[in-house]
Amino acid sequence: MKGIIHEKYGSPDFLEIGDYDKPVPKNHEVLVKVYTTTVNRTDCAMLRARPWIMRLFTGLLKPKNSVLGTDFAGKIENLGKDVKAFKIGDRVFGLNDAGLHSQAEYLVVPEDSPILQIPKNTEFSEAAASIEGAHYAINFINKVDLRSGQKVLVNGATGAIGSAMVQLLNYYGAYVTAVCKGENFELVKSLGAKDLVDYTKIDITEINTKFDYAFDAVGKSSFGKCRPLLVKGGIYISSELGWLAQNLFFALRDLIFSKLPILQNRKKVIFPYPSDIHKSMKLIKELMEQGKFTPVIDRSYSFQRIAEAYEYVEKGEKLGNVVIKYTDI
Repeated sequence: MKGIIHEKYGSPDFLEIGDYDKPVPKNHEVLVKVYTTTVNRTDCAMLRARPWIMRLFTGLLKPKNSVLGTDFAGKIENLGKDVKAFKIGDRVFGLNDAGLHSQAEYLVVPEDSPILQIPKNTEFSEAAASIEGAHYAINFINKVDLRSGQKVLVNGATGAIGSAMVQLLNYYGAYVTAVCKGENFELVKSLGAKDLVDYTKIDITEINTKFDYAFDAVGKSSFGKCRPLLVKGGIYISSELGWLAQNLFFALRDLIFSKLPILQNRKKVIFPYPSDIHKSMKLIKELMEQGKFTPVIDRSYSFQRIAEAYEYVEKGEKLGNVVIKYTDI
């Protein structure tokens, strides 16, 4: 089978397509023929091992695993003898943000891993694009006590996380102010944003509204910039560690001192450590079936052009998701 060869950290120029042995599922595993996957920020971070701390998980000097990829959509082609949850021919999608080796024609995954049947009337591209960004967006929202009518600022509302976040916040009844380029206002408005801010014309610090939460879905702002925009007791969450890992430091500080009465209404930072992918996927699938969530897809590339896809994603200008197709089905 064909798959990505990723033998050293660096630019997309290092990526090659090579041959691998087709995997064989063990007793409790399923063999999936991959139809689509995505190239996302997590993949790009693994490609370059940035931030450097990632090497503790991906390999200090070189990648432990030569195949990149964190999500997929495809069909089950074979089963381990003890598999009960799926059958051959099932259309499935899944995610593992620690690495799933899905940028290859086939993969094997345990049947109890974060993998579900694709919602009816959903294409493979939509299924693959619906998971990673939405999972991270869900893990922003579930870190706070979100209530209907609360005001939320979403910085980076057109990325994979941001576009999913706007839809999810709208589903929960929040009043969303989205920060993006003016040329994308109509798209973000269609996702559920009520107010729109063009960051090319207005700096985020010039916004007059006060927010219950400031969600930085691209990690390009900071707590210092967003702090004046928060109400008393407001919360800032970023998708990135921030300069010198300040977001992690602030989050730990605020967690330690949060019980002190004098600090009860202090504006604070929470770190959105993503957990329980299965739970996220079940919610995503339910909303897709109800017609209340649709992933934004910027463009698609063939598997042979995957290096180009990485180059495009690394520019930081994509709208929603970038899909890789292994087949036209």
